[in-house]
Amino acid sequence: MRARSHVPLVFDDPDKFLRTAAFEEESALRAVVTSREVGNPTQRFLLEVANSAENAEPRLRQACAEYRTPVDYGLVHFGLDKVAALIAAGFPTRIYYVAFRNNAFDTHVQQSDVHARLLTYTSDHIAAFLHDMDRIGRADDVCVMAFSEFGRRVAENANLGIDHGTASTLFIAGKRVRGGHYGKMPSLVDLDDGNMRYTTDFRRVYATLIREWMNHSDVGAVLGRDFEPLGVFG
Repeated sequence: MRARSHVPLVFDDPDKFLRTAAFEEESALRAVVTSREVGNPTQRFLLEVANSAENAEPRLRQACAEYRTPVDYGLVHFGLDKVAALIAAGFPTRIYYVAFRNNAFDTHVQQSDVHARLLTYTSDHIAAFLHDMDRIGRADDVCVMAFSEFGRRVAENANLGIDHGTASTLFIAGKRVRGGHYGKMPSLVDLDDGNMRYTTDFRRVYATLIREWMNHSDVGAVLGRDFEPLGVFG
C-alpha cells in the first residue's frame, strides 16, 4: 500500500507483526532497515516499508496486548477490536480498514441462513466497536462506513443463492450521523438485465466522508471531480 506522504501499515495479527529470521539472516535484515543508499524508486519504496514496520511493530503489539475492555465484540472478530486498541493508545491514524475474513459474504449457494448469520456477526461486531468508542470518550471522533465491493442480483439462482450484481447498499454509522435512508430506493422490477439500477453514485458517499467528516474541501483532487455530499453528518 502506498500514500503520498507516509507509509501505511498493513497487518493481520498484531502478535505476528514482527520480523523474525535465522541467525545468518539477521545482519542482512538490519542492513535493509538502516540503509540510506537508494538506487531507484522501487528500492526506496521497499526501504520505507521496512523502516515503517520496524518503527511501528513494537508499539502496535504493545497497544493491542495491553488494551482491556468489558465490551463483548461478538462471536466473529474481524479487526475492529484491534482498531479500538490503537485509537485508545493514541495512534494518529485517520483511516482504518478492516475486512470480513475469507470472502465469507460471497454466498452463491443456500444463502438465506448463512447470510442472516453473517449479518448478525457483522452487526454485533460493529455495534460493539461503537459502544466501546463511547465508553472511552471517542464516539464523537469515529464513524464506520461498511460496504461491499459487489452487489447482488434480484432473482435467486438455481442453488438457492444470489449471484453478483451491480447496485448495493452501504452503511455509515456513528454518533454524529444523521440516521435515515439516503438516496432513492431502487426498483425491484425496473431492472437492467436482472440487476437493480443504482440511484446514488457511490462517489457521492466518498465525497460526503471527505468533505463532511474529514473536512477536506478539495474533493476533486481525490475523486477526479467534485460530487455533491449527502448531508449525513450533524
